[in-house]
Amino acid sequence: MKRVIIASKNPVKIRAVRIGFRKMFPNEAFKFKGVLVPSGVSNQPIGDRETMAGANSRADNAYKVVKGADYWVGIEGGVEKISGEMETFAWVVIKSKNVVGKAKTGTFFLPKEVVDLVNKGKELGDADDIVFGRKNSKQKNGAVGILTNDVLDRTRYYVEAVILALIPFKNLKLYQ
Repeated sequence: MKRVIIASKNPVKIRAVRIGFRKMFPNEAFKFKGVLVPSGVSNQPIGDRETMAGANSRADNAYKVVKGADYWVGIEGGVEKISGEMETFAWVVIKSKNVVGKAKTGTFFLPKEVVDLVNKGKELGDADDIVFGRKNSKQKNGAVGILTNDVLDRTRYYVEAVILALIPFKNLKLYQ
């Protein structure tokens, strides 16, 4: 049984990693474990570079905590300011001892009221809770679930990026 260490205790991220691995490797058995590790970036990463660095750092820090696993997964959500608007997205970094896979979720733009709170220093999840009258939405359906009325929830939003980050592991001869 292969061990997958997820650099988060967030049930949404753990569920997304489980689903992604099981879809990509349906004939393999996995044991999943979430661990709390620092991201090495700000609480609300701004920009593509900082967000990807956070996902990479989380995967590296998960490795430092649990060295005997087969895979280490970091997921980091971020925002980017573009022409007075703000988009949101997440990066997924998956590492083994020899291979690294990376992928980014789709992006979407946030409503002005949420953007104003993020610009004042709030994390996106906290801003969502304030604007939409929720509690701990980042461990539930997240901004994407709230804004799509759960047509796409946060778990499903991450699953595709997990699957895309697993491409090098599914095609080892092409990526080693």
